Amino acid sequence: MIRIQTQRLLPLLLLCSLLTACSIPTVTTTPTISGQTATAPVMSPIATPTQRLASMPACPVNLNASPNCFTPVAFQAAYGVTSLLQRGLTGKGQTIVDIVSFGSPTLQQDMDIFDQQFGLPAIHIQVIAPIHEPVSDPNNDRAGWAQETELDVEIIHAIAPAANIVVLTSPVAETEGTIGLPEFLQLEQYAVSHHLGNIVSQSWGASELTLQDQAGQQQLQQWNSFFQQATTKQGMTFFASSGDNGATDYTDLQAKHLATVATTSFPPDNPWVTAVGGTSLTNTGGIWSETVWNDGGNASGGGFSRFFPMPSYQKTLPASVQSAFHDKRGVPDVAGDADPNTGLAVYLTGQWTQAGGTSASAPLWAALMAIANQMAGRPLGFIDPAIYQLAASPTYAQDFHDITTGNNTNPTAHVTGYNAVAGWDPVTGFGSPNAARLLPDLLVAMKA
Repeated sequence: MIRIQTQRLLPLLLLCSLLTACSIPTVTTTPTISGQTATAPVMSPIATPTQRLASMPACPVNLNASPNCFTPVAFQAAYGVTSLLQRGLTGKGQTIVDIVSFGSPTLQQDMDIFDQQFGLPAIHIQVIAPIHEPVSDPNNDRAGWAQETELDVEIIHAIAPAANIVVLTSPVAETEGTIGLPEFLQLEQYAVSHHLGNIVSQSWGASELTLQDQAGQQQLQQWNSFFQQATTKQGMTFFASSGDNGATDYTDLQAKHLATVATTSFPPDNPWVTAVGGTSLTNTGGIWSETVWNDGGNASGGGFSRFFPMPSYQKTLPASVQSAFHDKRGVPDVAGDADPNTGLAVYLTGQWTQAGGTSASAPLWAALMAIANQMAGRPLGFIDPAIYQLAASPTYAQDFHDITTGNNTNPTAHVTGYNAVAGWDPVTGFGSPNAARLLPDLLVAMKA
């Protein structure tokens, strides 16, 4: 689920098609700092200018060619996190669990360089590999998974710098169909039973079209039971990236053939998971704006599940919106920056780059959840009903940046996607967060 500019670097071509969300622009190795000025065209404004990019810590010098390379401080400003951090709301005392295959052998040293570059507090990443099975990596995806792992943790740390991060690794590559899913379920069960943390970030997925057989359906039932129990009884919150193939996904286990019909993926299709779509984020003269992420080949995943029924919280949407659901779960619920051309500057396996894909937007929300749990003084658990409650309230325009421009059509597969519209849509959900307003309102809604 990582994406790199120009689709992906060659070693990531297969992995990023198998994960649901990946992207990364030009890669270089120089960690020096230089200034940068944003020059992107104005789209729908999402925030009043409070700080210009010129006054923020700059991206590494090699990324200056990108007019929308963003630093942690910029991301914090864009999503309303700055004032929360200034009040000491940094995710302190909370732990986020990241689920991946293999992990990264250079994770800690690359994290240290990232922190030094941007003046973030040092953090020790705990890596646990509880599954003792032979390594299975038939598609040679380990390099891609290493970058995925590092992208996840750097985005989390950029937004919630005091939160703890635990990386749970599987020795089996998750691809399409049920491949790797039983092992990932073991990891998530391990996280719950060992009380590792109350927030789980999932930047991976499998097309629903590869899960239609009996084995796939049985696996989905097991996951559904686990998610329901963990969210409602054990205070867990799960985030999943909505995918990078727009309104469609793959039809085969090798992830080589995109379907010519609309579809979505698991786990974002599960009603006990908060599904996160993707946007393109820009800053012009201090004004932040967002539109749907769609580069003509990769785009924010979104649509309607074949398997899961429409959950009760989505039945609170206006009747005119519900008519498109056909009583099925709609994806996603919310969104965040996923465009590798407007992404956070990250240091991945020894190289500075920008990264994106909805692989980046899911950990962004996981980090915000750490701050929310710190504010609440308790794990909030299942937040989807509260999100839909807030979206139907007078505070919606203050809590979210509603994305109303763009679509997730996939021209490569000749699949017409969905348009971003006012309110919920199957591209960016309710939009991206204004955390300074959203998180306090979320706590109030969770108490109701």
